[in-house]
Amino acid sequence: MQRHGPRTTVAPRLRATGFLLLVVHLLIVGWLMLRPRTVPWVPAANLQPLASIDAELARGGWAAVWHLGGPLLLLAPLGVLLPLAGGRLNVSPLGSVARTVFGGAMISLAIELVQTAVPGQVPDVDAVLLNTLGVALAHLAVVPAARSRLRRRNDRLGGATPRIPRVGLAPQADVFPVGRTYF
Repeated sequence: MQRHGPRTTVAPRLRATGFLLLVVHLLIVGWLMLRPRTVPWVPAANLQPLASIDAELARGGWAAVWHLGGPLLLLAPLGVLLPLAGGRLNVSPLGSVARTVFGGAMISLAIELVQTAVPGQVPDVDAVLLNTLGVALAHLAVVPAARSRLRRRNDRLGGATPRIPRVGLAPQADVFPVGRTYF
C-alpha cells in the first residue's frame, strides 16, 4: 500500500534530470542499434531462445564475455532511469521491479522489432533476454538503496516544511441555492 502524504515523490529537479538522462540514453541506444550497417552478408535472425547464449558460452573466453556483456549492459541504465523519471519514493519493491523490468523488456522488444527493417541489423531473441536481465540487475543493485536513502533524507527534512491545513467543503445548502434545479 502506498503512503500518501507530503514528500512521496523525489524533488522535481531530480525527476526532470532522470527524465532527461532517460531520453538521452534512449537516443544513444536507438542510434547504436538502428543505424544501417554495410556488411557483405547477414546471418539469419535468431528466434530460438538461449541458442546464441549457449553458443557463446560453449565458445568461452573473452569473446563470450564481450558478446554477452554488451547486450547485458546496453539497456541496464534503464533499471535506474525509469524509476528515477517516475519519481515515486514510497512504492512496493516488488511492484517497482516488475514495472521497471516490464518497461525494459518492452523497449528491448521494440528495438528488436524495428531492427527487422534496418539493413544489416539482425534481430535476436537472446538480446531481448540479456537486455531485460541487465535492466533487472541494475534496478536491484541501485534503486532500493537509493530510495531508502532519499526517504531518510526526506524524513529528516520533513519536519522543517510548513504544512497548510486543508480547506473543508462548503455545506450543501450554500452550494445549491433553494429553488434552482440544475438537472
